Amino acid sequence: MANQLDLEEQEQLDQLKHFWKSYGNAITWALILVLGAFASWNFYQYWQRNQATQAAAMYDEVERVVTSADTAKIDRAFADMKDRFASTTYAHQAGLLVAKYYYSVGNAQAAKSALGWVVDKSSDPGYQAIAKLRLAGLLMDSKAFDEALQQLSGSFPASFEALVADRKGDILLLQGKKKDAIAEYEKAFKNLDQRTEYRRLVEVKLNSLGVDPLAGSHVAALTNAGAGPAVIAPTSEGTK
Repeated sequence: MANQLDLEEQEQLDQLKHFWKSYGNAITWALILVLGAFASWNFYQYWQRNQATQAAAMYDEVERVVTSADTAKIDRAFADMKDRFASTTYAHQAGLLVAKYYYSVGNAQAAKSALGWVVDKSSDPGYQAIAKLRLAGLLMDSKAFDEALQQLSGSFPASFEALVADRKGDILLLQGKKKDAIAEYEKAFKNLDQRTEYRRLVEVKLNSLGVDPLAGSHVAALTNAGAGPAVIAPTSEGTK
């Protein structure tokens, strides 16, 4: 009986040896790849956390020097931020902050440069949209209307579409394209929440161009209440 067990064990051992000889290298490499990927992922997570911590500290430094209004220090701090942490959201926030400072002291060119950097480098649609809107405003102020409109081309997050349309309306109006400007203002008015003050501002712009954006809703409301269309027909002035 003992000899039979020994033979079975030997046969199993031979089978195991044969299996390992056939597949051992493949199994070893697979384990190495899995463990290597796991180690790499852990290292990447650690690196990301470390980068975020350092970027946050450097953003605090940029914010501090902006408050001090020392232009030389602001330039150095922002340059360091761009060199070391260009891909982080802290760097993009710093770009918006620095651009705001430059604009406040009358350095429009530096403000444009900072905003342009955020537009080019940010992967966050929200920060990119803010930078494009502000850059378009600066270009509009310098009468670079085509460049301003170029910044507002392409897709934007839904929450920015009304603001983009309003800014386009401003630029088109300055170009003398009244009809196109009205179309953009109407788009902005339609997409803005009724409770916002900004919607009222867009309404004022439309009114100044001879358009009442509420005329259609007034017509519908009065019609549903039984009023005749002759009572509510818009004037020719309101349809220009």
